Amino acid sequence: MSDLPPTEKEIFAAIRANPGRFRNLGLVLTVIGALAILFPLVASMAIKVWIGWVFLLIGAFVLWHAFQSRDWGSALPSGLIGVLNLAIGVYLAFFPLTGLIGLTFLMGIGFLIQGALEAAIGLQHRPGRGWGWMAISGAASVILGVLLVAGLPGTAEWAVGMMFGLNALTSGLSFLALSRGR
Repeated sequence: MSDLPPTEKEIFAAIRANPGRFRNLGLVLTVIGALAILFPLVASMAIKVWIGWVFLLIGAFVLWHAFQSRDWGSALPSGLIGVLNLAIGVYLAFFPLTGLIGLTFLMGIGFLIQGALEAAIGLQHRPGRGWGWMAISGAASVILGVLLVAGLPGTAEWAVGMMFGLNALTSGLSFLALSRGR
């Protein structure tokens, strides 16, 4: 097997060979995305709870490791990290309406940083082809980040679910389009 990336011809051949898989994935993502957009608070809470369960699992494994490695000089700090992860997990997984503000704040900061970097990349490649689109994308991300952070706590009710929904919807539509491009 080659380590070279697949060619465009190979990619389109794989899509033509399995259009049903691409269609089905597109349909599922589109439906999930539309539901998340229609019910952003429910989607936000579901995502937050899921993240909480991830922290719970991580905390449990880190704590287990710390107990199994008691003779290791860093077992105590490792155990404390496990307890911290467990506490974060409990907070996020079992208290549905708490933590959304923090998640929205982090998302807003993420958009601000991403936007600033994209704008810098766009300006760095000026006057090459497409630099303006990258700069505009960066500016849009910065504006979105500012709006999310400035709108807290109100944006916390819808932002995480809405952004997830938009992402799933656009991904789903993309897979549907790919499945039709035989």
